Amino acid sequence: MSSAIAPSGNPGIDSRIMFERYTEKARRVIFFARYEASQYGSPVIDTEHILLGLLREDRPLMRQLRLDFAPEIRDEIAKVVRQGKRVSTSVELPLSADSKEILQVACEEANRLANGHVGTQHILLGILRVEKSLAAKLLLARGAKLNAIREQIAKLFVLASQDLASALGGTQPAKGALATLDDFLGLLRAGPSQQAAAFFHDKGQFVDSSGKRWLGQEIEQAAEILFAPFAKRNANFFLKSTTKGPSETLLASLLWEFAAASSDRSKSLLRMSIVLASTGEDWTIVLMQVTPF
Repeated sequence: MSSAIAPSGNPGIDSRIMFERYTEKARRVIFFARYEASQYGSPVIDTEHILLGLLREDRPLMRQLRLDFAPEIRDEIAKVVRQGKRVSTSVELPLSADSKEILQVACEEANRLANGHVGTQHILLGILRVEKSLAAKLLLARGAKLNAIREQIAKLFVLASQDLASALGGTQPAKGALATLDDFLGLLRAGPSQQAAAFFHDKGQFVDSSGKRWLGQEIEQAAEILFAPFAKRNANFFLKSTTKGPSETLLASLLWEFAAASSDRSKSLLRMSIVLASTGEDWTIVLMQVTPF
C-alpha cells in the first residue's frame, strides 16, 4: 500500500485524519486516488481523484446507489482538468485542502451512523458534503442528493446487519467469521497473495476453476498464481449469501465478475464458495472452491 495513505512520514496528509479507522477498501480508494493524481500529472490528490478511486474500488456500492458513472465522469474531468506530465508513483503527493476536508467529514459521517470504521460509503458522503469540490459537482449534476444517499446507506447498513444476524444466528463467535472473511477478501483484492494464503487452515483446501485441488502448503507456495486474478483491476465481487453451518462453521457464497478489456464489454463470471471454521478464538478457511458460472 502506498505511503500516500499513511499519516506518518507524509507531511501532505493531515494528522487529524485517522486512517487507522479506515477499512481496507477505504484505504484502497485513497491509494487509487493517488494513482489517478499521478496519471493526470497533478501536484496534489484532489477531490476528482478521490471520486475516481471510489468508482474504481467500490463499483457495487455505486451501482446500488445508482451512481456508477465512471466513464461519463472521467470524460467530464478531462474537459475541465488540464492533464500535465505524469508523475512517478514513487513521488509523495499531498492531499488538497478539499480532499482533506472530505476525509475528515467521512469520519464525522461514520460517527453519525454509529459505525466503528470509516468505509467507502462514508467517503462518498464526505464528497457530497464538500459541495464546492469538483467531485461533488460531478455527482450532484447526476442527481445525487446528500440526504437521500445518507438514508440509503443507513438502510443498506441495517439490512446487512440484519441479514448477518439471521445467517449467523446472532452468536458472538460467528461475528468473528464475517470479520475474518472481510479481511481475507480485502487482502485478496489488494494483491498480497502470501498474506491471503495465511488465512487457510494447515489442512485447508483450495479447488480452482479447472477442478484441481490444492492442499495445505501447496496453497501458500502457489498463492501468486492462484490469487492473482482476483486482484486485477477488472475484477469485482458480490457477496451473495452467508449461511451458518454445523459445528461452528460458516459458508459464504460470492460471485466474481471479470470485465473484458475489449470494447464489447463482455464479462466472465466465477462462483466462489468459502467455508470458514472456528478454531476457538479465531476463524480459518478450511475450503475454498471456485467454479465457472
